[in-house]
Amino acid sequence: MASSGNFSTLNPLDNTENNGVGGCDFDIGNCQGGGAGDNVGIASTIATGNTGKYYAEFYLSATPGTAYVGYYPSNESAIMVKLWTPSGNRTWLNSNLASYAQNGYLYKDGSSSSSWGATFTTTDIIQIAIDADNDAVYYGKNNTWQNSGNPESGASKTGAARTNIPKNIFPAVGHANGSGTVTWKANFGQDSTFGGTISAGGNADANGFGDFKYAPPSGYTCISSSSIPISDDIDPAQTDDYPSKQFDTILYAGNSSSQDITTLGWQPDLLWFKNRGTTNSNLLFDSSRGATKDLSSDKTNGESTSYSSIFTAFLSTGWRFGAGDAGLNNSSNNYVAWAWKANAGTTSSNSDGSTDSTVQANTKAGFSIVQTPNYSGTPTFGHGLTKALDFIIVKLRASASQWIVYHSGLSSAAKILYLNQSAAEASNAAFNSTAPTNEVFSLGGGFAGSGTAIAYCWHSVEGSSKFGTYIGNANADGPFVYTGFRPRMIFVKDRDRGENWVTFDSARNTFNSVDKGLFWNASSAESTGSGSGFDVDFLSNGFKLRCSHDNMNGSSTYIYGAWGDVPFKYNNTF
Repeated sequence: MASSGNFSTLNPLDNTENNGVGGCDFDIGNCQGGGAGDNVGIASTIATGNTGKYYAEFYLSATPGTAYVGYYPSNESAIMVKLWTPSGNRTWLNSNLASYAQNGYLYKDGSSSSSWGATFTTTDIIQIAIDADNDAVYYGKNNTWQNSGNPESGASKTGAARTNIPKNIFPAVGHANGSGTVTWKANFGQDSTFGGTISAGGNADANGFGDFKYAPPSGYTCISSSSIPISDDIDPAQTDDYPSKQFDTILYAGNSSSQDITTLGWQPDLLWFKNRGTTNSNLLFDSSRGATKDLSSDKTNGESTSYSSIFTAFLSTGWRFGAGDAGLNNSSNNYVAWAWKANAGTTSSNSDGSTDSTVQANTKAGFSIVQTPNYSGTPTFGHGLTKALDFIIVKLRASASQWIVYHSGLSSAAKILYLNQSAAEASNAAFNSTAPTNEVFSLGGGFAGSGTAIAYCWHSVEGSSKFGTYIGNANADGPFVYTGFRPRMIFVKDRDRGENWVTFDSARNTFNSVDKGLFWNASSAESTGSGSGFDVDFLSNGFKLRCSHDNMNGSSTYIYGAWGDVPFKYNNTF
């Protein structure tokens, strides 16, 4: 199966039940949804484009009433549950809608057409084909297009369920007039077995993406970020805000010699390296301190120049290695680099705090690098960003000391974590027991040692980064965490117990489940697949825990950070 970048799923936050919201249960990467009640409606996370042709499949595994497949326009409220229901409401009020119901009816334009199509029941696969170029929608059952429809007929729209459909619609499923439990399974291209329910189909779309049970009509694509065009009404200048231009994960192979890694496409200002296959420290370099100076997140050691001949320069599109080393560039090893953009190495003095700092900031990404002078007492330092910080990592440069961490999800501002330890949050005045503001953060007497410090600072940015908490349930069906984007990388840390800082990314795992963990507080090699006990799904709007591992989903409260891959504003092209 070719990679699509970001398949749609069913949306846990955009579903209705019993004329209310949030009652549906979700599984298999949010591709299975449903619940008990009189009316249930579940929509996709990604709307179709204003041009193009799109295909999806739905498997009905249980129904108490009249199940249906339909859609709603992007300008409609998904909270209105009875979008297409046989009992009325939205169908009768909105001429843009059309749904194919289990009884074979077509509900549209305030009326119903009996015997429009074949009846369907559990184990049937219902298909939807949306032709945005010609404003038509088609429905199929088990590879037979209903009403003698032909999704490949173009402008003639032969047998279409409805013509003149709106642009940017969300495919959706549901049921009405029943009090039991409905279960729909969706396939937007990610799995033709519908979570292992049936045998695989192995059919790709027009771009070679996806795995469908039945062959999509000619010219039709999956519903994913790779298939949705960016609308002309989006200012091209906005593309500078795209998450991958602010943060990215890069994989590379060492060569034990000089080499330039230029696949990033922009200059990084913080690079965090880890050898994936062997026991080697996490190594951090930033353009504020200079390329020749390293720090290790799993050690208390002060700054060193041990890798000055290995990592030699930040480049406009990546970085340069001058020689080989197991930690960074060994020919027998594979590596991951997490890269953040600040200000291309250009720093400035900041006097917002009680003591001046040296800052390079990226306000679009909510990221800055702050250097402090030697200080005493409990100073504040300007961070150069426009919002209160959610996540701060601080290390004294010259002396052995703990890496101290502030996170907005800790139980109070008087609590900290140590990046180089697995320990639970601890009472410590390292941040002067004071939460950061829109302009400054505080350092206090609990930060042992003396000398200059380096601080890496972040706050959440809608569509790009997110920091928060979730409560584990110690179950393989773990919590869903909403971010507003498909993650490129996440970290997770148990707040209340001694567990590792574990991080995952979509570069090392190109499809779900994501199960290759690395530890920021340890030099251990990468966990290897399902045997690690790690399982998380990266979804189009967040991530879903799929294991009961204590590092990720025990009976505890967890903090997390996530950096984005694809934001919704580029998925839904209004």
